[in-house]
Amino acid sequence: MRTSAPELPAPETLARLHERIIAWFAENARDLPWRAPDRTAWQVMVSEFMLQQTPVVRVLPVWQRWMQLWPTPADLAASSTGEAVREWGRLGYPRRALRLHAAATAIVERHGGHVPRDHAQLLDLPGVGAYTAAAVSVFAFGQRQTVIDTNIRRVHARAVSGKALPGKSLTAAQTRLAEELMPADDDAAVAWNVSVMELGALVCTARSPLCDLCPVLEDCAWVAAGRPEPDYVPAGQSWQGTDRQARGAIMAVLREAEGPVPRESLLRPDLAEPGNRPGAAKAVRRLRELGAPREQLERCLGGLLADGLAGAEGDDVGLPR
Repeated sequence: MRTSAPELPAPETLARLHERIIAWFAENARDLPWRAPDRTAWQVMVSEFMLQQTPVVRVLPVWQRWMQLWPTPADLAASSTGEAVREWGRLGYPRRALRLHAAATAIVERHGGHVPRDHAQLLDLPGVGAYTAAAVSVFAFGQRQTVIDTNIRRVHARAVSGKALPGKSLTAAQTRLAEELMPADDDAAVAWNVSVMELGALVCTARSPLCDLCPVLEDCAWVAAGRPEPDYVPAGQSWQGTDRQARGAIMAVLREAEGPVPRESLLRPDLAEPGNRPGAAKAVRRLRELGAPREQLERCLGGLLADGLAGAEGDDVGLPR
């Protein structure tokens, strides 16, 4: 059964939302390098991969390092996947580094080293889903596509639908709403996407929205409804004692090691020799302090090997080559 999208605001209200949010962005946008007038499509693509589930403050130094090392897709494709994983650092979800390396390789092989402008060709790249393809189309090439991330969904939910939070997952109705909210003018639609995203990141935040600073406070359906409580309480991701924590600690040791390390030293961190590479001793200490049982470490190491984030060489384990 087709679910109808929430009702659109009156035309004059929608026009005000467009005008005021875009004007607010022009005055308040963060100065980010992947938004610079001379940014490249590759710089935008790398930022979009890194910003998935990761805040700007953590992404910025890693992105800058990547741009120094690999300013073009060909530069990254010519490097090893292991170096990509190493330079991903502690951004989390390191499979993104593998996918970005695979996308760079495909760009070189299929598109002469240039990020394709065509939306369908972007979608065909390894690791590029609907959101990333739309974001690169909009933010790199100024094309009309509908970008929908968590920040945008939250602004739509409050300003238009009168809800404290969007649903737990993106629905077809929310997608149609996002499409119907877009300005008719293509340039304005591009500006709308980035402006709403920034408003959600800086003002219309999940836990403590700064409503007094919002440029569309008087038109916000959620405020008009009396700021009702959300339909659900977002559950924070657990970390302490999880496999994610253990995997991250193992990956830190592999990143900081000068080369492959004995498998047993990852399963028995008390046996590990840190070596001379900066940060190695700290990484080994963190793995020891986890106190993770051997069974968990074996499971996590096996998962890293299966995911291609680590490689085995006999009894040794290292970053992939």
